[in-house]
Amino acid sequence: MIVVKRDVIRINEEKCTGCGDCIPGCPEGAIQVIDGKARLISDLFCDGLGACIGNCPQGAIEIEEREAEPYDEYKVMKNIVKGGSNVIKAHLKHLHDHGQKDFLNQAIEILNEKGIDIPDYEEETLACGCPGSMAQDLTKTRSEDAGTSVNISPELGNWPIQLQLLNPNAPYLKNADLLIAADCAPFAYPNFHQRFLKDKVLIIFCPKLDQTIDQYVDKLAEIFEKQDIQSISIVHMEVPCCSGIEIIVKRALEKAQKNIIIKDYTISINGEII
Repeated sequence: MIVVKRDVIRINEEKCTGCGDCIPGCPEGAIQVIDGKARLISDLFCDGLGACIGNCPQGAIEIEEREAEPYDEYKVMKNIVKGGSNVIKAHLKHLHDHGQKDFLNQAIEILNEKGIDIPDYEEETLACGCPGSMAQDLTKTRSEDAGTSVNISPELGNWPIQLQLLNPNAPYLKNADLLIAADCAPFAYPNFHQRFLKDKVLIIFCPKLDQTIDQYVDKLAEIFEKQDIQSISIVHMEVPCCSGIEIIVKRALEKAQKNIIIKDYTISINGEII
């Protein structure tokens, strides 16, 4: 049997008031307010980054490291069923919205075996929908001047830029001013080079889709320890999953035992600084 240790959020129901402030900060849409309490619908979609923690006014959410087997819908459903019909519906909706057809079919099969009615999980859009994956046509919001051609000079001064490829011992990192950006940000913000990148060393990664988050923390910590970094600027998108950038950087600073002020910039999906 394969068992791994990973971070998962834990919600203290005694402290939770059901305010729902944690929901927008959940990158995977794994939290919903059901029967007056915030609940983690499925471990499967909890990345353990804790983006929801900072939004909880009651301090009811924390990260815990625990042993877990590879995801098993049959075992998960044992806990889901205990939560009642509303939790079952939310879980089915969650699997459906994330395209987890195999797990959804398994969940329905389990409910049938137990003689439990299948709720109509497609009848409404729940509050947990992930804004980061919502399809939108942004061309309709552009002004006529947005298409004007402008000659600009590139400000990129280092290569590679992907954190996974970066060498922590690269000489250009010494005494550097770092710009750590989410993959999407340079595409969403047209003036990225001139506004953010000038005289900075660029590092990019995606806190939602990349599968090497722990290694990212370790690599950034190594850079912070060895290279006497002068400043850190973060640029990320407004969608909740992007807030993981700041959490990863802060974990790395803590691991390196460094205290560097972080300048945090958020870009809207319409290409504006919020």
